[in-house]
Amino acid sequence: MYAIIETGGKQYKVQEGDVIYIEKLGLNEGDSVTFDRVLAVSKADGLVTGSPLVSGAKVSGKVEKEGKGAKIIVYKYKAKKNYRRKQGHRQPYTKVTIGKIEA
Repeated sequence: MYAIIETGGKQYKVQEGDVIYIEKLGLNEGDSVTFDRVLAVSKADGLVTGSPLVSGAKVSGKVEKEGKGAKIIVYKYKAKKNYRRKQGHRQPYTKVTIGKIEA
């Protein structure tokens, strides 16, 4: 059984026990989180899709940690113009373990 959820402007295909990295939610470690924006749920008797959401469907999970991703370097350069800009970025994330899918 799997579900497709939407959070942080992105869509994720999740199953029970999966660990996903999503946009920062601002919760503490150990808190429970419920995703009620469920777009589709796969059951034993087939796939149930919403228009746009599946009514009554929820996916619950537990926040494992919040952190920052690996640093990436953004370097802008224009040839022969003496223009150089270097900037670093670390994307904040929330690590969530999916617990239960209710359809």
